[in-house]
Amino acid sequence: MKKRIGIITSGGDAPGMNAAIRSVVRYGIEQEMEIIGFERGYEGVIEDESYPLDVAAVGDIIQRGGTMLKTARSRRFETLEGQKEAAATLNRHEIDTLVAIGGDGTFRGAVDLSRLGIAVIGLPGTIDNDMGYTDFTIGFDTAVNTVLSAIGNIRDTTSAHERTTIVEVMGRNCGDIALYSGVTGGAEYILIPELPVDTEAICDKISEGMNRDKTHNIIIKAEGVDIPSQELADILQKKTGKEVKTVVLAYIQRGGSPSAKDRMLATLMGKRAVELVLEDSGSRAIGICGSEIMDCSLEKAVATRREADLELLKLIDILSK
Repeated sequence: MKKRIGIITSGGDAPGMNAAIRSVVRYGIEQEMEIIGFERGYEGVIEDESYPLDVAAVGDIIQRGGTMLKTARSRRFETLEGQKEAAATLNRHEIDTLVAIGGDGTFRGAVDLSRLGIAVIGLPGTIDNDMGYTDFTIGFDTAVNTVLSAIGNIRDTTSAHERTTIVEVMGRNCGDIALYSGVTGGAEYILIPELPVDTEAICDKISEGMNRDKTHNIIIKAEGVDIPSQELADILQKKTGKEVKTVVLAYIQRGGSPSAKDRMLATLMGKRAVELVLEDSGSRAIGICGSEIMDCSLEKAVATRREADLELLKLIDILSK
């Protein structure tokens, strides 16, 4: 009998999700599998919002952001009753393995399903890069490049008006978007949730720059930092005497055409998911370590914390003189 794969995208959308769907569908069909797509994540599994996916269904999507399967968060799936309803739907469709593309919440849901006897393979699709078991998640590279483009535009106005601008980026409780965009965007200061905010140090940095006739500054602040952006701006403006503005980039970081790096990562992870189904591997989480596509248990993936690369903070302090 042909193996049958179910596929969902869940939680926040991320550029590259469509590329992963395309890879799973087309590589799976090449291996004589049947692919069933479920719309709106786990909620769609509970409601059986499903339809078969063929080669044509995933045409012209590799370059598109968002997700063709749509996404949602499900309150019902947070309960054991909802999880059992989802498992019943998958069993009714005779799904051998569910491929779940999403972030931490999606993977926790995958662990719950696996405990009910459903094999689930998780692909890390989140711009936050907050999953510690893998070097990078699908969508992170695109989000960083989106922030870089915004920084370039903001810097023009910041320079023209000789002011300091706080740019708030996404990432929940992980500072990777702030770190990577700050280093590559030439920011003067980076604030991440993993470390406390030292307003005196920021003011000293701004003052040192003013003494060298530096007239403008870019501060990258992750959304998980425990001080609101406007409150921080007010403090810095009062202490330095320089005008301080805030820019919150918000959801523009989630959208847009995925970068080549994210398309490749998604494609290789999708291929590996199909291979794991062929190997009857059961529930696994797929990631990347160095240049190697790897896999581990879902439990390990969920339990592994992301550690901030503090060396990048040291580097930004040196390079932003």
